[in-house]
Amino acid sequence: MPSIPSLKAKDVIKAFQCMGWSVARQKGSHIIMVKDGEIASLSVPNHNPVARGTLRSLIRSANITVQDFINSSK
Repeated sequence: MPSIPSLKAKDVIKAFQCMGWSVARQKGSHIIMVKDGEIASLSVPNHNPVARGTLRSLIRSANITVQDFINSSK
């Protein structure tokens, strides 16, 4: 299993946008992302860097693999 990269919030959001997620709104320091056809929404903290455990949880909630996320963040 590839290791989770240490990324800034804007890079995490950009990677999820490449996979079809879009920013719905922002409440405080969290950016809410949604995708048509997905039940779950993603709450990305606007922290630099985003904690690796949090990022792993977001990837799991998006129903993608870590490798797919890494490929889209390049």
